[in-house]
Amino acid sequence: MNNPGYCSDPDSTSTNDTVEITGVTLDCSGTDDSSPTHHDSVPVHNTSEGDMKAANGAPHLMNVLDDPAPGVGTYEDFNTIDWVREKCKNRDRHREITSRRKESIWAWIRSISDAFSGWLLMLLVGLTSGALAGGIDISAHWMTDLKEGVCLDKFWFNQEHCCWTSNETTFQDRDLCPQWRTWAELITGTRTGPFAYIVNYLLYVCWALLFSFLAVSLVRAFAPYACASGIPEIKTILSGFIIRGYLGKWTLVIKTITLVLAVSSGLSLGKEGPLVHVACCCGNVLCHLFTKYRVNEVKRREVLSAAAAVGVSVAFGAPIGGVLFSLEEVSYYFPLKTLWRSFFAALVAAFTLRSINPFGNSGLVLFYVEFHSPWHLLELVPFLLLGIFGGIWGGPLHSRQYRLVPAAQDHTAGPLSGGGGAGGNRSDRRAGIPPICTPA
Repeated sequence: MNNPGYCSDPDSTSTNDTVEITGVTLDCSGTDDSSPTHHDSVPVHNTSEGDMKAANGAPHLMNVLDDPAPGVGTYEDFNTIDWVREKCKNRDRHREITSRRKESIWAWIRSISDAFSGWLLMLLVGLTSGALAGGIDISAHWMTDLKEGVCLDKFWFNQEHCCWTSNETTFQDRDLCPQWRTWAELITGTRTGPFAYIVNYLLYVCWALLFSFLAVSLVRAFAPYACASGIPEIKTILSGFIIRGYLGKWTLVIKTITLVLAVSSGLSLGKEGPLVHVACCCGNVLCHLFTKYRVNEVKRREVLSAAAAVGVSVAFGAPIGGVLFSLEEVSYYFPLKTLWRSFFAALVAAFTLRSINPFGNSGLVLFYVEFHSPWHLLELVPFLLLGIFGGIWGGPLHSRQYRLVPAAQDHTAGPLSGGGGAGGNRSDRRAGIPPICTPA
């Protein structure tokens, strides 16, 4: 269990069943992950001789509710966390709170608040992410229309909202109204004509270049981690890797601002992937409000898994799809309680986004599909054929890939594989038994 990236006492040693942290040995031999209230307390023996005499050799619980010892509980940048150590710390903290809950009313309230802190944190993550997603959608729509003109009466309105109540619009020119002025109309006084077209085109390009330049400059100067979508790095962090500052407050601010600028510039990119990064930044920042999630890296990754589901929920308006995305694609550690909390956070985020109504159609996405009439039988035939052809072609494809697995094992194992040639015994490989690798 020795982790080179974990800042601990250099004199401490560890075995397979114990963890020793600055003179305190914690027994973590239990492998179950059930509630600690149904088991005996894990004995922690102080290795200091003076403390052992003071305690008469009686086992006691390590007080992890207080501040951690100097040099313990932190990881260096670009290192992996110790999953067993973090799980043991959280289990001992839970036992400590449970053992004290009957001492006073304050201790009982503290244990209740600790039990509901996870749901409260999910509520805050959903509200914050939904509000930020709504602000990003509204700002991006306004800045996109700003490249073409401005609303003179209320400059904070985009073109659609500016002409919403105008009685002078027609079906052909529904986005044109006296309140909305193009840049050519403001500069040259005319709306149509070759010169007006050139002026509008040049100003459109200038606004797009300005938005792109501001986005790149802010990222390079203040938050280099705010670039790209962030999903590959989030998958790495959820697998136990430490990247300091990638989900920090400054990254959240710059990511939110530059996402609006990048989308408004007209570049060939979207906000769906970055919204996952924004939601994970919200989850990581809000973790500092609760001690249970601030001091434990494993518990924090439970929140980040739920935040990834929230990001997909506000990006596509699909709470269930967000939970499945977090479960199947990005999460390395996903217990059952995280599944329900992720779904709750995704629902809260979707409800918040719909309450803001950034698109004006009471929907969660820009292109909302409404089903006013049922499908006709003839319209279902292409979908039926699509399913049939998918099954016909998918079966041989997966069968071929399965047959290529032994060849891939032979290629990767090479001369290190034993058992009658490269890759081991062929019958063992067909039976799903991995080859035994021995030194050459």
